Amino acid sequence: MARAQNTYSRIVAWIKIILPLSALGLLSTLFLFSRTVDPTLSVPSSQIDLEQRAQDLGATNPRFAGVTREGDEIRFAAEFARPDRDTPEHLIADGVTAQIRLSAGTVIDITSGQAQMQQGQMTASLMGEVQITTSTGYVIDTERLNSRLDEVYAETPGQVTATGPVGALTAGRMLLHNNAESGAPELLFTEGVKLIYQPGEAGE
Repeated sequence: MARAQNTYSRIVAWIKIILPLSALGLLSTLFLFSRTVDPTLSVPSSQIDLEQRAQDLGATNPRFAGVTREGDEIRFAAEFARPDRDTPEHLIADGVTAQIRLSAGTVIDITSGQAQMQQGQMTASLMGEVQITTSTGYVIDTERLNSRLDEVYAETPGQVTATGPVGALTAGRMLLHNNAESGAPELLFTEGVKLIYQPGEAGE
């Protein structure tokens, strides 16, 4: 029953994103065919490609929300989203914010300048000044973050810098996922990790 509800919530969330974009395409088509066109007349360059203009309008403030099988909540929002011109089944979102609320209580907030979402695969690639902030005290910066929308999973294909309870560190890769044995979420830094240990002062 819970899995069916999760699937339903994901479908409803995607409908909220897809329907406005589909409506824009339909409106542009109606506009194109509502006028009688004389094929002997040339079309001014300023009036061409109305479908592309409608596509560029996109949808304002699209939102996605769902719950994983483990009970973790995933929320994804953007200031603006539009279909990719070359791959319409992909969405390009600007001004992205995301939040993962783990069932154990930890909250992870993510911001980025842009994201590309693949609807069929339930994935999102965030790029451009990506920042990850956790309620456990970590602030992580990177240029790209690949994540899933149906489970707790996020990884960086490139370098990350971070500050946290243990100090400041740099690493070639970061991975957030559920441990295969315990099932508990874990945050891992790998590949050339350099840590500057900064212990807290006594009494903190």
